This record gives sequence, structure tokens and C-alpha cells, in this order.
Amino acid sequence: MELQMYAPILGAVGFVIAIVMYGVVKAQPVGNDRMKEISDDIHAGAMAFLGREYRVLAVFIVLVFGLIAMGMNFETAFAFLGGAACSMICGFIGMKAATRANVRTTEAARQFGQAKALEVSFNGGAVMGLAVASLGLVGVGVAYIFFGGDVETAKYINGFAMGASSIALFARVGGGIYTKAADVGSDLVGKIEAGIPEDDPRNPGVIADNVGDCVGDTAGMGADIFESYVGSIIATIAIAAAAAPTLLEKLGGANVQANAMLLPLALAMAGLVFSVLGIASMKVLKGLDPAKALHYTTFVAAGGFLVAAYFIIQAFSMSTGVFWAILAGTLAGIVIGQITEYYTAKSPVARIAEASKTGPATTIIHGLAVGLESTVLPILIICIGIYVANSYAGLYGIGIAAVGMLATVGVTMTVDAYGPIADNAGGISEMAGLGPEVRKITDGLDAIGNTTAAIGKGFAIGSAALTALALFSAYATTVKLETINLIDPMVVIGLLIGGALPFFIGALTMTSVGRAAGKMVDEIRRQFREIPGLLEGKPGVRPESEKCVDISARAALREMILPGMVAVVAPILVGFVLGKESLGGMLAGSTVTGVLLALMMSNGGGAWDNAKKFIESGQLAGEKKGGSAHAAAVIGDTVGDPFKDTSGPAMNILIKLMSVVALVIAPLLVGR
Repeated sequence: MELQMYAPILGAVGFVIAIVMYGVVKAQPVGNDRMKEISDDIHAGAMAFLGREYRVLAVFIVLVFGLIAMGMNFETAFAFLGGAACSMICGFIGMKAATRANVRTTEAARQFGQAKALEVSFNGGAVMGLAVASLGLVGVGVAYIFFGGDVETAKYINGFAMGASSIALFARVGGGIYTKAADVGSDLVGKIEAGIPEDDPRNPGVIADNVGDCVGDTAGMGADIFESYVGSIIATIAIAAAAAPTLLEKLGGANVQANAMLLPLALAMAGLVFSVLGIASMKVLKGLDPAKALHYTTFVAAGGFLVAAYFIIQAFSMSTGVFWAILAGTLAGIVIGQITEYYTAKSPVARIAEASKTGPATTIIHGLAVGLESTVLPILIICIGIYVANSYAGLYGIGIAAVGMLATVGVTMTVDAYGPIADNAGGISEMAGLGPEVRKITDGLDAIGNTTAAIGKGFAIGSAALTALALFSAYATTVKLETINLIDPMVVIGLLIGGALPFFIGALTMTSVGRAAGKMVDEIRRQFREIPGLLEGKPGVRPESEKCVDISARAALREMILPGMVAVVAPILVGFVLGKESLGGMLAGSTVTGVLLALMMSNGGGAWDNAKKFIESGQLAGEKKGGSAHAAAVIGDTVGDPFKDTSGPAMNILIKLMSVVALVIAPLLVGR
């Protein structure tokens, strides 16, 4: 049996492990009736939204499937369908696990303490992590078996990446609007106006906020990483399929093309194996400090993968330079994560907290400054990674570096998905009135989750930059575009259009959150005003949480359409109206501004969030929770919420989606 035949089999085994872990999580104790009631409300709201979102996306999928089938071919159309389906299944499985693991994490903290709570939340995240890695391997593996091994038919596999990217943008934008409408509305009325704690059961927006954590930070992030994962593999296959003889010679000889096309799939298979081992290592590491335990699981997976990658490359008779490209990509991902942690959890956060003493204006100013400053070092690391990868293995090296960064996505996504589960666990603890001892444990896990989420966002941006560049390189190779002439007016037009699009998408998503949050504020105020005894916390008086859930859901479904359609339609219009050179310029422009905006928004928002927590934990001398500095920091966090959880993450997917759409239509642009 040839190697590629094992890819879907191995992916299926990984998916079975994910389902078994879901069963393990569900078998944990749920807690008392009040805890179960809260958890069921969160689960019902999350699954109801996902069902509504998927019904809307089904219309889009059918429409695009028909257009691709009629305008191009059925092979690409079916690959598109497979990519969309795999992405949606990942979201469904991950959401189920997250909304079942949250209350079980709370109960584990109550009964057994920190180590058990960490284990339960980590296992809940592992379901999503393994689903992403396994279904990506199944989907790309099947597509490769049918199309990928042949230079002439490899182009059909690009449709799989387009399907994954399309769903990712809608899921990320829709989920981001949902969660931030609820979060911002709850904070503005509850914490600032009413002066009640975060996650207070009197606040009608709290359930919607907890649902939003699952919708945006679990399903949305999973879709984001899934499309980067499959996109990097497919872009590398496309580069190898269209490689010039000089590049093939650099990779290991003129006869190496078939191996170069198969290598990214082989590396993904190894990555899944070591992801499982990394996840399993938590059994040994759970007694350590939680932050160290989470970091070590990723190091176990990455270290084992790199050793395996070296021997795989040797077995494929390819140049050792390919390994150095993989190493460059892996190290770039780790370093970007550490830089992100610095800007969102270290001295820049203290700087913003200190600025909060003089009011919200200075809080905003310093937060924006931190966000802007935080773009420089990650960009330099990405540049170094690109330089090393290209020096050793040409354009193929850039693609394989992205594969190296994402190969152990199973454990990387696990650590990221752990965060929303820990956050929900804290909310359930507060709403169920479990006391300060339990809340201290869940808050500790949540604080680490905020850091891992920030690192995950940095990793997602770094992988997006490399994946987008790999897809762009694949597009340029396919349309025979050897250079982009910057004094050609048509190229400059494309460059400017591409540069403007991330700002336009950012404006759309920020406006959507602001509009939806305004409706949420009005509804929460109405309930506090019109429901007797609600704000006073009288026994038996409950908020009408379902109305807030509905506001978030309606806003998310309505507002996600335009950004998604712009990302799909823009490269098609530019490519067919202005030509392949203009489209190349557009992709270059959107990649530059998109990566910078993603870094600035994600890191700035994370820093504002942690500056608020810095004050709440008593680390700012002379200030405490509820004081004027805290109020200013809450406003900063409120501004940062849509930055880090809606608009910033949308940039990652935007640049990849436009590049993969360009790659799909590339065969039609060759002669233009």
C-alpha cells in the first residue's frame, strides 16, 4: 500500500481518539442541579446558534458548488464541498465538547482541586484539537489519493482549501460578532453602570457571553486553524506540482517532484502522531504548574515531530535544506507565540494599567501604542523564517515551513481550546455561587487560558502569514507570474485595493459588534428596569437570558454575510477584470496590511484585557477593583474585545481566503 493511502486511515484513527476523549469528558461528574441548569443553557444556546449558522452556510455552499462546477469542473467543486464539510464537522464536535467540559471543569475544581480541573478542561480542548488535525488529514488525504499525486490533476485539490477557508471566515466573523456583542453589552451595563461582578447571575447577558466564548473562541478558532493547516499542505503540493526544473534540482534532483508533492502529507501524518503523544503527556504533567504543563505538551509534540521530520526527508531522498526550512517555520511559530505572551502578559500590560490611573483616554492611547509596537518583532521573525526557508528550499521551502509550523496542530489547538472552557468554568462557578475557593481555582486556570489564547492568536497570525505567502507563491507559479512590476499601474492598482480590503473588513466587523452591543445594552437595561427585584437579587427572580442570546445570534448571522462575500468576490473581480498581474498585486497588498492589522488588533486587545485583570488582582499599587482606574481599564478592555476576538482574527482568514480563491481560479487566468 502506498504511503498516501495511510493518511485517511491515520486521520480516522485520530478522529476515533477524539470521540473517545469526548466520552471521557462526558463521564465526569456534572455537579449540582444549578450547575447543570447553567451548563444546559450554554450548551443549548451554542448548538442552536451553530445550527442556524450552518443552515445559512449551506445555501452559500450549494451556490458556490454550482458556480465552480459550471465555471470550472466538478472535481474542484467536490473538493470544495469536502473542505467545507470537514470544517463544519470540526466546529460541531469542538462545540459539543467545550459546552460539556465547562461545567465538569467547575465540578472537578470543587471536588478535587486544580490538577483535576486542568485535566478535564485540557481533555475538552483535546477533542477540538484532534478533530482539526484528524479531519484535515482525512480530507486532504482522500483528495490527494484522487487528484494530488498527478501533476496535471493536482490543481483540483485547491478546491478543498477554498471550502475550508470559506467556512472559516464566516465562522470566525459570525462567532466573533456573537461573543463580543454579548461581552461588551454585559460589561458596559453590568460592571460599569450597575457595579455588579463579571458573570453575575443577575446580568441577562452573561449566558450569551458564555455561549459566545464557545462560538467564537472554540468553533471560530478551530475553523481558522483548520484552514491554515489544510491550506499550507495544499499550497506546498501546488508549488511542487508547478515547480520549475531549477527548484526541483535544489530540492534533491530532477526526479524528486513526486516526493515533493507527497512530503507535506507525510509530515502531517507524523504531526498527528506526535500531537496525540503531546496530549497524552498531560497525564504525567498535570501535577505541575498549569502554565508549564500546557507549554510542555506542545514542546513534547514539536520536539518529536522535528526528529521524525528529519528522517522522513532522508527517506524521501530530498535535500537537507528542506529540513532547515521546516525547522525555521516551527521555531518562528514558537518565537512569535513568546513575543505575543510578552506584549499581552508582561510589562506592557503593567504600563497600560498604570495609564488607567489618569482615565480611559490614556488607557486607550497606551493600549493602541502597545498594539502598534507589538507588530515589529513578529514581522521580523516572519521575515527571518521566510529568508531561511527560501534560501534552503526556494518557494517550496516557504510552503513546507508553514507545514512545519502547523503539523502539530492537534496539540496547539488543544491548548488554545482549553482557554474558553476554563473561562466558562469560572462563569458557572460565579453563577452557581460555589464560593471563593472554587472561583480562585477557575480564575487561575482562566488567567492561564487568556495567555494561551493570546499565544494561540499569535501562532494563528504567524501561520496565516506563511500560509498566505505559500498560497500566493502557488498562485504565481501556476499563472507563470515570475515577477510583479511595481511601476506597472495595473499592479499598483491591485496593490492598493488589496491593501485597503483588510481595513474595510475591519471596519465592517467593528461596526457590527458596536451595533449589536448597542442592542444588547438596551435589552439589559430594560430588564434591570422592568423586572422587579432582578438587580436587587431577590430569590426566584431570574433574567430573561434567552432574549440576549437571540440578539447576539441574529446580529452574528446577519452581519457575517458581507465580509465573507467581499473576501470571495474581490479576487475574482480583480483577476478577470484587471488581469493576473493586478491580482498578484492585490494579494501582496492584502497580506502586508492584513498581517499588520491582525497583530496590532489581537495584541492590543489582549493587553487591554489583561491590564483590567492586573488591576482586579490587586497588582496595581493604590488601586482596587471598582475604583476609577479599574473603570478606565474596563473601558479599554471593552474597546479591545472586538479588536482581539472579531476584527483581528478575521484578518488571518481574509488573506488566506483571497489567496486560495486566486489559486482556484488561476488555471483560468494563465492566458490573460
